[in-house]
Amino acid sequence: MTDVTDPTNATDPTDATAPKNATDATSDGNGTDGRGEAVRATPSRRAVLGWGGAGLALGAAAAGGTAAALRTGGAAGPAASAGAAVPFRGAHQAGIATPVQDRLHFAAFDVTTSDRAALVKVLREWTAAAERMTAGQEVGDGAYGGQPELPPDDTGEALGLKPSRLTLTFGVGPGLFEKDGEDRFGIKARRPQALIDLPAFPGDNLDPARSGGDLCVQACADDPQVAVHAIRNLARIGMGKVAIRWSQLGFGKTSSTTPDEQTPRNMMGFKDGTRNISGTDDAALDQHVWVGGKDGPAWMAGGSYLVARRIRMHIETWDRTSLQEQEDIFGRDKAQGAPVGGQRERDEPNLKAMKPDAHVRLAHPDSNAGATILRRGYSFTDGTDRLGRLDAGLFFIAYQRDVRDSFVPLQMNLARNDSLNEYIQHVGSAVFAVPPGVRDEGDWWGKGLFA
Repeated sequence: MTDVTDPTNATDPTDATAPKNATDATSDGNGTDGRGEAVRATPSRRAVLGWGGAGLALGAAAAGGTAAALRTGGAAGPAASAGAAVPFRGAHQAGIATPVQDRLHFAAFDVTTSDRAALVKVLREWTAAAERMTAGQEVGDGAYGGQPELPPDDTGEALGLKPSRLTLTFGVGPGLFEKDGEDRFGIKARRPQALIDLPAFPGDNLDPARSGGDLCVQACADDPQVAVHAIRNLARIGMGKVAIRWSQLGFGKTSSTTPDEQTPRNMMGFKDGTRNISGTDDAALDQHVWVGGKDGPAWMAGGSYLVARRIRMHIETWDRTSLQEQEDIFGRDKAQGAPVGGQRERDEPNLKAMKPDAHVRLAHPDSNAGATILRRGYSFTDGTDRLGRLDAGLFFIAYQRDVRDSFVPLQMNLARNDSLNEYIQHVGSAVFAVPPGVRDEGDWWGKGLFA
C-alpha cells in the first residue's frame, strides 16, 4: 500500500478528472522542480488565440531574457505563472521536479509492433509533437490548411487554449526490454538493474488491466483539456504501433514541490505532502531523485524511476469513522495538519508520540532507513461501482533514484503495519525508467537507449 497523507514519504495513486481532493499515501517525501532548456518557436495559432497578444512571458519584450534564463537550467519561475509554458528541453525531463499542476492524464502504452525502426519513428514523432504542445502549439505544421481531404495533424480541442504549464514526461517499462523471454528490440542487455518487477505487497488486489505497460506518458497541466489533448494526440500518432493499455485522469494534486504553496488535502480530508522534496533543493534531488552517472547504464544518467499506484479509498467507511480515530490513523491533526504533540503543520513530527501503526510514523524516512521519494500524486473519482460506492482515491506517483532502496522497503513497511490499510486498497501498479531530458537538436525520447 502507499502513503496517503503524511508529509514524509508516500505513494500517491491518482485518477480523476473531477474536483480537487485526493489522497497520497505518505507525505513526508521529497519533491522536485523541473528544469530545462527553453526552446521557443514562433507562437502558433493556438498560442495567438490563447494569449490574445498579451500575457505569457513569450512576448517580444520578455522572451529573450526569460528564454536565456531557462536555457541555463535556472529555477522554473515563469512556469508558476497562470497559463505559462514550461521549457521542454533540459538536463532532466519536466514534470518531475516541476511545480505540480492541477490536472493529470497518465497513460501506459503497449508496443504492438515488432519493428524496431517503426518504434523509433514513433518516439521521434512523439518528441517533436510533445515539444510543440508544451509550447502551446498545434501538432504538425499547417495543421488546418492545405489538404482538406486529409485528417488534420492536430485534433483541435486545444486550439485557443494557453499552454497551461503542460509537461509531458516519458518512461519505459520492463516489458519493452523483454517479454515472454523474447528480446523484443535488441535492448534486453540495456535494462537497468533498478528497473525491477515490483514484488507482490501484502493486501494488493491488482487489476492487470490497470497495471504494467511498455511505455508511459505523464501529462500534467492546469487545464484538463490541455492534458487530455496531449495524450490523445500522442496515441493517434502511434496508432498501429502502440496502443493505450490503461490511463488515469487525476485532479486535486495531493503533493507539492513548492513549499511556499498551501499544502493540498487528499480525499480523506488530511493535508498531504507537507514535507515533500522541494523542486529547488538540488542536493536532495541529486541524492534521492536523479540517477547518477555511476548508478547504472549511461543512458539513464540524469533520469529517474517512476512508480505509479492506483489506490482506491473506502470512502463510505472512512466517512463513518470518528475524528479521533482518523487523526490517530494518520498521526496528524485534521484541521491544521500538525503532527501529534505539535502546534503547527510543519513542526517536526515526534514519531514516538504517535501510535506504532500511524501512517505518518511508518512513512517517515526515520522508520525506513532514510528512504525518501518525490511524490506527485493526484486524487481521482471514477463514478460509482455496482453497489453505489464511490470509486475514488489516490493515484500515487513517486520518483526516486532507485526503486529497490526507496519505494519497495517503504511500501512493504506500510503494507504490513499501517492502520490506514483498513480504508484503502492498491488496485493498479506500474514501474518505469524515465530517461534524462531532451537536450540537443536531433535528440528524442529514448535515443540513449536505442542509439
